[in-house]
Amino acid sequence: MTTMKQEKPYVIGLMSGTSLDGADAALVSFEKSQPELVDFLFVPMPAALKQKILDCCSLEKSNIALTCSLNVELGHYFANAALSLCRQANVPKEKILCIASHGQTVYHIPEVSGELLASTLQLGEPAVIAYETGLPVVSSFRAMDMAAGGRGAPLVPYVDYLLFRSEENRALQNIGGIGNVTVLPANCAAEQVIAFDTGPGNMVIDSFAQRLFNMQYDEDGRLAARGRPDKKVLAAWMAEPFFSLPPPKATGRELFGEQFVRAALEAFPDVSPHDWLATAAMFTAMSISRSYRDFVFPLCPISDVIISGGGSYNRTLLNDIRTQLPQCRVLRQEDLGFRSDAKEAMAFAVLGHETMSGRPGNLPSATGAARPVILGNITPAPFFEDR
Repeated sequence: MTTMKQEKPYVIGLMSGTSLDGADAALVSFEKSQPELVDFLFVPMPAALKQKILDCCSLEKSNIALTCSLNVELGHYFANAALSLCRQANVPKEKILCIASHGQTVYHIPEVSGELLASTLQLGEPAVIAYETGLPVVSSFRAMDMAAGGRGAPLVPYVDYLLFRSEENRALQNIGGIGNVTVLPANCAAEQVIAFDTGPGNMVIDSFAQRLFNMQYDEDGRLAARGRPDKKVLAAWMAEPFFSLPPPKATGRELFGEQFVRAALEAFPDVSPHDWLATAAMFTAMSISRSYRDFVFPLCPISDVIISGGGSYNRTLLNDIRTQLPQCRVLRQEDLGFRSDAKEAMAFAVLGHETMSGRPGNLPSATGAARPVILGNITPAPFFEDR
């Protein structure tokens, strides 16, 4: 990126991921040579809204009326997050170039499956966000990559490449609902970046915490720390064919969602609640280490693994990852001066800025697209005569 002096130096990035815990809103400045996080806000998701999203993701419960209404409801939710961030940061909207809204993924088909075309659907009507905020909105980031033959994911690696490449061989491991890695060989060029989904992140862990302990998540991994991983369950889970697929690859709630946890509880009724949490944490760690062993280490000897996302705050999970990757130094983004919880929202702010600047935002080596493309749809700011 080049140094920029402009009248509208800020972009707001909005992200709501597969964990469904809430919306992340990041205010990012582009006044200097590198994007800088100015402020961050987390807006918890109301339980009723979360249930609507889960129903919309379910093939059994979803319907077109629910999808239509939810799209607008999420638009209001995201608009409120953006406006709340503006108030918190005390930054006038006149200085904001755009809002970059990832939206809420409700279904993702990364490849042709029978009669189903490769496709993706994120909800959160950009027209509602633009009208409520009076700002342009960049949305639907994944669709253009898929139009170019990519899987629409992962997109964050482009931002990882801009911000984190160095003289070291690094792996940027994000642990949101789903885990994904960006591999940055020392002093790499863009086409040398390797990136793919490693498997579950917090999704399975959170589901067990909610079902067995009526908690949204396992804070600090305290529940898991009181249990022991079940080897039989882990063996069954690690036999999942996804883990053997070579990159680029992507996964989501369709594979590791509620149906995955229900099937596990039915198949292994004798596992104790705390052991389920310990097993789920170890599952995420093992899926990461296997991904590295099979698809990363043969190409690039990683020295540092830098963890971000909500999973970076789960101490039991971090300890499991360190146990599984003894040859690597495992760090958190905070160790490099970044906020782990703001990573994805900041990343989409950067991608939105690239779109508004007319620059591509995908890495074909990560998504499988035929070529770099400019991502997203731009919804202009509405014209207000009375504002």
